Amino acid sequence: MSGRAVLVTGASRGIGRAVATAFAAAGDRIAIHHRGSADLAERLRAELPGEGHTTVQADLADPAEVRRMVDEAAEALGGIDVLVNNAGVFFHHPITEVSYEDWQAAWRETLDVNLVGAANVTWCAVRHMKRGGRIVNVSSRGAFRGEPDGPAYGASKAGMNALGQSLAIALAPHGITVGTIAPGFVETDMTNEHLKAPRGDEIRAQSPFGRVAMPEEIAGAALYLASPAAEWASGTIIDLNGASYLRS
Repeated sequence: MSGRAVLVTGASRGIGRAVATAFAAAGDRIAIHHRGSADLAERLRAELPGEGHTTVQADLADPAEVRRMVDEAAEALGGIDVLVNNAGVFFHHPITEVSYEDWQAAWRETLDVNLVGAANVTWCAVRHMKRGGRIVNVSSRGAFRGEPDGPAYGASKAGMNALGQSLAIALAPHGITVGTIAPGFVETDMTNEHLKAPRGDEIRAQSPFGRVAMPEEIAGAALYLASPAAEWASGTIIDLNGASYLRS
């Protein structure tokens, strides 16, 4: 089979869709993961250039479903060469505005998907990386600047950054690199409501470019981190926020 075997989580829409499309355009075979959007995933599979693509389903908060999903992707693709941990959830839960029960639920669901889910997908995928591999994590600007309305999201992405750096060290002897992308606001179907005026104007003004990122810009960074040229970038975190937040 030609091309690399690439598993992209949360690939049926938004950033994940752009990532899957970019890798397919480069000649790779894609496993499109979704949680509950089979129609969107199948539509994307039919639209991707090349052949050998597949769709896989799992709730990443369920460890058993994760293992089944990764194994199905590996079987369909003939292994896994690249994993892109893109799937994530965000819940609005300002600490002064939600009940204790809702606070706990938001933290549990966010960490189960964004951090523990990604860790479990990675554990399972590494077992199929017989020839070495590439792991790309999609984090967030919020891991550094904070997410006051969704603190669990910011914490989960900070944890993903640390996970990526730890695994970059642990997996290097196995020929596996781990890189992380930390986007700022990205224009997707899930953020359209936030980008409407007047809030949208405020969000775009956070960057001196006066706009937010397009999903294809995030996909371009994922392609780089998964390339042979990026081996020495293992462990890195690439900020993609249009200078809207600069860290030292």
